[in-house]
Amino acid sequence: MQKLIAGVHKFQQDELGRYRELFRRLSTDGQNPHTLFITCADSRILAELITQSHPGDLFVVKNVGNIVPPATATGSTNSTAAAIEFAVQTLGVHDVVVCGHSQCGAMAALLHDLPDAAELPHLHDWLEVAAPVRQLIERDYRHLTEPEARMTAAGEENVLFALENLRTYPAVAARLAAGALRLHGWFFKIANAELFAYDPAAEQFQPIKESP
Repeated sequence: MQKLIAGVHKFQQDELGRYRELFRRLSTDGQNPHTLFITCADSRILAELITQSHPGDLFVVKNVGNIVPPATATGSTNSTAAAIEFAVQTLGVHDVVVCGHSQCGAMAALLHDLPDAAELPHLHDWLEVAAPVRQLIERDYRHLTEPEARMTAAGEENVLFALENLRTYPAVAARLAAGALRLHGWFFKIANAELFAYDPAAEQFQPIKESP
């Protein structure tokens, strides 16, 4: 906590001046983010840092494994679904990014060692939402024998699974049909902080390059 409190004081003393007018405007005008950014709760993944975004730019949703349940999912209260509806329908974001990452503990657990349902019931049930990803890896990626390679494949397929599920939300489907929304699948490699985007034409993740 001392480190957090020291950070608060440092921000107020050294950084706030650069953002003071922005925060005043955001307080007066409200938020108008351009992108819903869904990523993992992993502490190494910071959406604003890797995209160099400012307050008010991104509506960020972090959950274990950056999983997006389908709109038909039932059961416990689903904050990710609520955030999708709010960002797309109410805030009117123009883009949705789902960003997975390397060395994802959620994907490792999904593939190899699901938590005990009695001890961690919410985590167990949450990871089971992505059971189709596990089944896909077991069926189509048998040629991958290294655990790291299988985990990366699961992370990438989980991003595509999330994009597929996003399309089941009525608000998302309506805005996609109207040409008012775009969906993007990203993958972040932690070791070198490199970002990849899914290219539907190539059917693979390609390094993100600066637009000409």
